[in-house]
Amino acid sequence: MSTKEKIHRGSGNIFEDIGVKHPERVLARAQIMSRISEIIKELGLTQKKAAHLLGIPQSKVSCLMNGKLSMFSLDYLFELLNALDRDVEIIIKPKAKKEKIATTSVLLAMSL
Repeated sequence: MSTKEKIHRGSGNIFEDIGVKHPERVLARAQIMSRISEIIKELGLTQKKAAHLLGIPQSKVSCLMNGKLSMFSLDYLFELLNALDRDVEIIIKPKAKKEKIATTSVLLAMSL
């Protein structure tokens, strides 16, 4: 007996694929949280040391490292990046003419 499976090509944004409201914003938060986790690892910080540096409880660092999106606003994530000596730049520009709607995206510059 054979079953037919349907395969759907993803949009490139899992949050859009599962119907999350404002998927680009959620993806942006996820990307920033992931980068913060990478920076913490690159610096060789334990969660306890990261918590001290960031001025937050260790439990919140754990939530950050485990991708608990609902606990972190973009504004809060920007503060954490600044605490890690990272600059945050926000660029606002007209949407590309070829696009139907304006988008939100994150460009991550790696450490030099």
